[in-house]
Amino acid sequence: MSQSTSRKRPWLAALLAALVTGLGHLYLWRLRRALGWLAASVLVTFLLVDQAAFETLAGGNLGTDAVLAVWPMYAVVALSVVDAYLIARRPATDGESSTDGESTVPSADEDDAPACPHCGKDLDPDLEFCHWCTTPLEAGEDGEESTDAAPNDGPR
Repeated sequence: MSQSTSRKRPWLAALLAALVTGLGHLYLWRLRRALGWLAASVLVTFLLVDQAAFETLAGGNLGTDAVLAVWPMYAVVALSVVDAYLIARRPATDGESSTDGESTVPSADEDDAPACPHCGKDLDPDLEFCHWCTTPLEAGEDGEESTDAAPNDGPR
């Protein structure tokens, strides 16, 4: 099994998850998890937290009773932060897929992609320029042969 390191920053995923529940998972492109954490936060807040505690906190009274009354909401946010951090730290492995079903690890076909003659980075075969350094590519530089020219059958 090959592994590649994630380019996502775990601390940023955790910070975003702490600011808004599910935002850290959106940063990691885990859309279903983001929606799941957001739904869990809303459900726990409406089902387990007393409305009077919100009014007390909104009034500026940061007493222990008011803070303890909303602990289930804070627990869901904390679990979301830990989950986003751990997902960002986990190395990507073969066969692991994102929410849209595409593999998060480049396939063997992508590893064999032609390199840009100017910057040396992998090229996108669908583009006529290097998307890294914007160098225009001549026909044949990107590994594909031009189909515009007729084959040379010899003199006529």
